[in-house]
Amino acid sequence: GCMTCVGNSGELQKQATDALGDNPASGPVLAGVLSGNRNFEARVHPLVAANYLASPPLVVAFALAGSVDKDLTTEPIGVSTKTGDDVYLRDLWPTPEEIRKVEAGAVEPERVRDLYEQALQGDDQWKALPAPTGELFQYDPESSYIQPPPFLDGVQLEVPETKGDFKLEGVRCLLKFGDSITTDHISPVSRIPADSHSGRYLQSLGVDAKDFGSYGTRRGNAEVMVR
Repeated sequence: GCMTCVGNSGELQKQATDALGDNPASGPVLAGVLSGNRNFEARVHPLVAANYLASPPLVVAFALAGSVDKDLTTEPIGVSTKTGDDVYLRDLWPTPEEIRKVEAGAVEPERVRDLYEQALQGDDQWKALPAPTGELFQYDPESSYIQPPPFLDGVQLEVPETKGDFKLEGVRCLLKFGDSITTDHISPVSRIPADSHSGRYLQSLGVDAKDFGSYGTRRGNAEVMVR
């Protein structure tokens, strides 16, 4: 499943949280560099407000630099502990030939093809999972992950016949926003804090904090998301 892109990569270093002080809103802006697919505020961690997407080598480079304020094309990443000389990104960046050499020794095309050919079959653990049959999904009332949403109450399986033109009346805008709004502000995906309303709700169901998962994995339970 997801890791860094939904905040499951662990806690921040103490020096980062100490820099924020008691009021993160008025402290410095913490920034992250990741090779995921979202750069939303607070996605990788609730306290990380600015996020930048980059290739894995650049993620390592900025981690070594320790700041996104550096221009890695002109400023050194650090200093060599052996020579004392400045170390630049150009000193570390591999050449295309070096990359091809590593790929040739690590990537086995046949193995990749074999894995993808069997991807939809699943392994023995997947095949051993109980899978109920039938046209309709059978909800487990004890599940904290998937529950029937309340807006489905009263919905019929058969589509009712309509006479004449179908009209939508009394429809209102659900949400209207200005700038700097992401889908995470509307429906979060990041990890669930233990002291949040959703976290306390899951604890009331007997779910340990280590098993909270993320809002993304709990989307199937409206009781978690409305909190």
